[in-house]
Amino acid sequence: MNNGMSRRTVVRTAAVLSAVAAVGLASAPTAASAADTAESGRQGAAKQPETTPNGWPVQANADHDTQVWTRAVAGTGLHVPVWIGDPEAILLHVVRRYHYEVAEIRSGELTGWQKAGGADTTSPGANTASGSAVRIRPGASAPGSLFPLERTAVRDIVADCAGVVRWGGDDDRADESLFYLDAGPRDPRVRALADRLRESEAAPGQGAGHPVPLAG
Repeated sequence: MNNGMSRRTVVRTAAVLSAVAAVGLASAPTAASAADTAESGRQGAAKQPETTPNGWPVQANADHDTQVWTRAVAGTGLHVPVWIGDPEAILLHVVRRYHYEVAEIRSGELTGWQKAGGADTTSPGANTASGSAVRIRPGASAPGSLFPLERTAVRDIVADCAGVVRWGGDDDRADESLFYLDAGPRDPRVRALADRLRESEAAPGQGAGHPVPLAG
């Protein structure tokens, strides 16, 4: 062949160029797939709920740059992580009354905030991710776990909260261990109830743990 290039050299060069092109075509979809995966991951993260079902913002952790802090439940020796302020006043009141009027809550039988996770982010139990719910005796969550007198006491506690607190035992998928705020952070009933409970706790002879006066 002219110019000093043999037929064998031409064929070999063409083969090398074809191989390079094939590698480029094979790697292109891989890069695109990686980009698609990254974008899908970003979209999945964006779909995480910003609030729990009751309207309170999800909290990423407890006791560090968050609205949720571990609080002592006065007179019980118990501690529980809850949204501080008004929710704290309400939920700790529920826990105290339960401890005194329903059944003694032992160590390990009280939980509050839990990190958001899992596929179920719409059930009432998901409210724990904002620190606006507690579970008392989680091992006894199934319907029928309370005796009749205990159920009566629980309903009295909930009624005292004037519609701000809901008991999981009344939900379609009953969870008798669950108590959660049934009003959002902008609902004025939350502040009104919290103020009333704080006042009663400060008054001698009133608040959770004190006997209810019998009617004459």
